[in-house]
Amino acid sequence: MHIRWDSLTERAWGMALPDTACAMQQAWRYGAAVQAMGGAVHRAEIWDGGRFLGLAQVLVRRAGPLRLGWLSRGPVWHDRPGDARAALHALRRALPQPGPRLLLSMSEDRVPGVLPLVTPVCMAEVALAPEPATMRARLHQKWRNRLVRAEASGLKVTVTAASGADMDWLLALDGAQARARGYRRLPPAFLAAWTACKGPPPYLFTARLKGDPVAAMLFLDHAPGATYHLGWNGPQGRALSAHHLLLWRAMRYFARNTRRRLDLGALDTVTAPGLARFKLGTGAQARWLGPTALVPPWRRERPCAVNETAAMLAAPFSVTDDH
Repeated sequence: MHIRWDSLTERAWGMALPDTACAMQQAWRYGAAVQAMGGAVHRAEIWDGGRFLGLAQVLVRRAGPLRLGWLSRGPVWHDRPGDARAALHALRRALPQPGPRLLLSMSEDRVPGVLPLVTPVCMAEVALAPEPATMRARLHQKWRNRLVRAEASGLKVTVTAASGADMDWLLALDGAQARARGYRRLPPAFLAAWTACKGPPPYLFTARLKGDPVAAMLFLDHAPGATYHLGWNGPQGRALSAHHLLLWRAMRYFARNTRRRLDLGALDTVTAPGLARFKLGTGAQARWLGPTALVPPWRRERPCAVNETAAMLAAPFSVTDDH
């Protein structure tokens, strides 16, 4: 296999992505935001002779003398090869960084012959449809009942391009929620970097009761998909099921704008079962990704203990890839 690095323009990258490539981590803008934060990003075309196989956006960081590549939700296959492992090995060998190189990957599905370090994550993904009736029919009955109640509650929903003040307000509220509930989130610097990069603004969906905000949700738009980024729900919002209404409006909004999929983030049925039920109630599909894994320097499978040192290799990337 042959790897071509950093030869595509932003426009060419977008055109080469298939319609099913809805993961934010393989969108050009995600890499641009990481670069704006001081990170190194390389974008690869994967070829087998004259056959174009796919794309891979790799984040690279230093760990002493090592260069650690992080490939999240990739490669994005245009024509999936019979041996996906060979493509990962080719990417590791060709990574355009001096010195010893390691590659960590979290693929869209399982790839044999890699060394798992962190157990797979299950994502909630909503397939968007042009007709609202199609999406509404997929809603679970209890979720639909709460939506009906929210629609009749007097809540007013606005959709705006989030301003700096909007994001500061929402980040402060979400930060307080994160500390109280003990969940991780992308750093505020990522949202600032994303907003500064070329592309659609973050979209803020706000529910108001008699003019006062009671809930809000922020989404990142990255054709052909969109991603829920963060949100807040106050006591009145929870009582009136405001997040059901906001998420439903977001589903309709992005479907009208030809987005194919809405990523609601990870499903955690152990520590956040209520949130998992909320996500699945939209008709979202539970999708298991491959494990976070080390692409070893050898090709043949052989026994290898995954010790604490190996597991720590994933740590430098956890802050910028919580979704």
